[in-house]
Amino acid sequence: MRKFISAVIIVFMMSSSYAQNLVNLPFEKPENVEWSGGMKNYFSDIWDTQVNTNVSTPTLEIYKPAPENNTGTAVIIAPGGGLYALSITSEGTEVAQWLKKKGITALVLRYRLVPTAEDGVAEISELSQKNPAKIGEEVGKVIPYSISDGLRAIEYARSNAEDLGIDPKKIGFMGFSAGGAVTMGVAYSYIKSNRPDFLVPVYPWTDAMPVQKPKPDSPPMLIICASDDELGLATGSIDLYNSWYNEKFSVGLHMYSKGGHGFGMRQKDLPSDKWIERFYDWSVSQGITVPVN
Repeated sequence: MRKFISAVIIVFMMSSSYAQNLVNLPFEKPENVEWSGGMKNYFSDIWDTQVNTNVSTPTLEIYKPAPENNTGTAVIIAPGGGLYALSITSEGTEVAQWLKKKGITALVLRYRLVPTAEDGVAEISELSQKNPAKIGEEVGKVIPYSISDGLRAIEYARSNAEDLGIDPKKIGFMGFSAGGAVTMGVAYSYIKSNRPDFLVPVYPWTDAMPVQKPKPDSPPMLIICASDDELGLATGSIDLYNSWYNEKFSVGLHMYSKGGHGFGMRQKDLPSDKWIERFYDWSVSQGITVPVN
């Protein structure tokens, strides 16, 4: 009952403010991926959190800080979920609300996902047990479009900087797990108009987006992960750090000894609970943003 009530409250809150804060991004129609039935928004008992699945139209949900606290900094947030779902609260809207209080404009990106039926979380959970190779096959089809959505999100923020009240030279990209793969896809494929000004991959899924040599003008990056990540993503995070460090780009790494995978804004009574504060400290030290009261 508690989960049902929570889901109803979340849906009500989304429906009351969603339309005025929601932006549809332009996108190209895929040749090899088809969706039906529209986006699903529900509480997943399997993941114990609110999720979005079957996303076929990329959108941005915008969270603006109070004018008196606005720092001009913006962060595009890409939630994780294996490209089959978006963990939309702990890796999306809750992150946005925290940043908003710090004077940072947050834009939650719902990027395109693998087409699924009524319960995408159940589908990926079953495949992980019975046919994990199928997950990689389906992710490989859709991730180029997810990355394209990320690049379009940056273009939107930059071209609408005045209306959004942001500095077009202070637009960052933060992604969690599969959203971290999207983050790195953005990092490896941007052009001048959609170059992110900073990157924050959080336990990035480097199997879906392998570590590559960074571009010559790569922006500063902060990587967040935990050594005990159940998906083994600590190694990829270290490799990603080294790829930036070896090219003498500005890069930081917070590798927590405990935290597991998918901690996001969940409170576990561990140091990893404070990861977003460490991001904020880093962003201030880098001149990406400025402290607010």
